[in-house]
Amino acid sequence: MLLKDLLYYQKMRQTAERGNEVIIKRDAYLNKLIERQNNGMVKVITGIRRCGKSFLLFKLYKEYLLNNGVNADHIIEIALDGIDVDELRNPKVCYSYIKEKIIDNDMYYILLDEVQFMDRFEEVLNSLLRIENVDVYVTGSNSRFLSKDIITEFRGRGDEIHIYPLTFAEFFSAYGGEYDDAWDEYLNYGGLPALIDMNNTKQKMDYLKGIFDNVYLKDVIERNRIKNKDEISILVDILASAIGTPTNPTKISNTFATERHSNYTHKTISAHIDFLEEAYLISKANRYDIKGRKYISANLKYYFIDVGLRNARLNFRQQEPTHLMENVVYNELLARGYSVDVGMVEVNQRNHEGKKVRKQLEVDFVTNMGNGRYYIQVAYDLSTEEKQQQEYNSFRNIPDSFKKIVIVNGSSKPWRNDEGYVIMGMKYFLLNNDSLDF
Repeated sequence: MLLKDLLYYQKMRQTAERGNEVIIKRDAYLNKLIERQNNGMVKVITGIRRCGKSFLLFKLYKEYLLNNGVNADHIIEIALDGIDVDELRNPKVCYSYIKEKIIDNDMYYILLDEVQFMDRFEEVLNSLLRIENVDVYVTGSNSRFLSKDIITEFRGRGDEIHIYPLTFAEFFSAYGGEYDDAWDEYLNYGGLPALIDMNNTKQKMDYLKGIFDNVYLKDVIERNRIKNKDEISILVDILASAIGTPTNPTKISNTFATERHSNYTHKTISAHIDFLEEAYLISKANRYDIKGRKYISANLKYYFIDVGLRNARLNFRQQEPTHLMENVVYNELLARGYSVDVGMVEVNQRNHEGKKVRKQLEVDFVTNMGNGRYYIQVAYDLSTEEKQQQEYNSFRNIPDSFKKIVIVNGSSKPWRNDEGYVIMGMKYFLLNNDSLDF
């Protein structure tokens, strides 16, 4: 094992036990908060419910402040969902409460959790921003706060830090077992932090099913005042079944018409998909024509923000390993800060009759960050010549020299084949944050 890999594993396995609580180090997000400290903006921590926003702010970031010279009385923390602070949900009372605690010119750090419980919270936050020695951080977890347009509520003075469920490396750091067992667990139940302390399979399944129906889907329905709950519920099932498969609202609408005799129009379906995406339940991968250097609007791909939630929605059936691997890789790339599209390469080939035909070859992911780009294929295995050709053909028709990578299931170390393509095991990809730079 390389020294940098050893140091990485040691870093990821730095966990501390306090009572029965395992502290998972989420350094990537913590560093984002540290980088934005005292920048004059409201730091808005967004993400799907129960993904660790409050833990990041009230535990990890607060400890950082205390360990770096901030006095405890200069950290004003309010969890607005608690009954003991019911009176602070009144915006004027809350603002006055905070103002009274600011008694000198040193910097004060305001940590507000579940801020949506306060009416007119935007006005309170904007008023706090006018105080020179105040640095403001907020989280929220209802459907309104999860909306992607929340930053506009702060009139251009909001700075978003988006949080994902645990990556596999974060999950593995707290798992305490072997890689293969951890990988099976993650592929089945995903990375919501609460699952770390659950040892019973039924408990995990019930938790995921319950939170999907009673929290996530309920939020979407209530926020957007959806009347036909059955239709959007079935839509979620269709999207869960089709991860990694190109689809579009028209196709889904036709399925409803033929199989359920339902007039669930493509416009309504498109709007409902947008609602699910705004709530961070699913994520859309656009199709990109690599040769034409343009986006294609038809047949997008949708992935779930957490594979455990996807599996729970389907009662843990339809466990296709290739599609689940693809979903995990997609989420990992987003968590690392890449923009991710689905690639398409159009080629001319001859059919069995010798006639020239156009064919579209797919590249699982076109990944960009700054001026860097990677083309990525995800394969369960490359054990046969046929499977190798299937994964490599797309690469062979890409007219540029950006790195081309195949991520294959297993623990194999990275290597380059005769065509210069990098082949790496899933284990190496997930447990090395700079794996794409091999």
